[in-house]
Amino acid sequence: MSRPVALVVGAGVATGGAVAKRFARAGYTACVARRNEEKLQHLVGEIAEAGGTAHAFGVDSTREDQMADMVAQIERDVGPIEVAVYNAAIGARHPIAEHPAADYERVWRVNAFGAFLMGREVARVMEPRQKGTIIFTGATAALRGRAELAAFSGSKHALRALAQSMARELFPKNIHVIHAVIDGPIDTPLIRRMMPQVFEERPADGVLAPEAIADAYYALHAQHRSAWTHELELRPWKEPW
Repeated sequence: MSRPVALVVGAGVATGGAVAKRFARAGYTACVARRNEEKLQHLVGEIAEAGGTAHAFGVDSTREDQMADMVAQIERDVGPIEVAVYNAAIGARHPIAEHPAADYERVWRVNAFGAFLMGREVARVMEPRQKGTIIFTGATAALRGRAELAAFSGSKHALRALAQSMARELFPKNIHVIHAVIDGPIDTPLIRRMMPQVFEERPADGVLAPEAIADAYYALHAQHRSAWTHELELRPWKEPW
């Protein structure tokens, strides 16, 4: 029997990678995807060194054909997708009067359209089995739009609406759909470069640890269906809100 699969779209050096490692430790085959497959080899190696199993896929999450082909290949050659996490995201900051239309569309395509494509494709294979968990990584921008972040806020609002729609449709089919609001800086190389003052002013646990997010995602998947969470907020104890 094939081991169940945890698919992570947008797997990198931080949250996505931590989620893949967490599910691999629990006995799942981790299928990790991002645009550049070469950048996944280190993650696949780390999972293997820890005793887990992982497969890398170079996929553009905004390409319908590539997303559909990836899901079909995993189901055919690896195992049944039991968990799917959409973690891909990009941003753009512009005053609204100077906001390039191309930037708005690019952000929307990665943050919202790609999530729709993954959600649709995994729902197609989960529905006949009446089993599965789908997690979308959201942001504070899903709850309120900030100045100069029209593209990011709009795309994250759309992601939240997608998750709500899918949850209302799929909960009765025993498919758990979750929108996780990540409210605060995550300890990643990129955020450390962008917000060095946060890491200077706060203690080590004053920012979100990718491993802690991954533990929360696994706990969501493990919930009894009599008390499923659809939306939750994760923030550091030092985060103002």
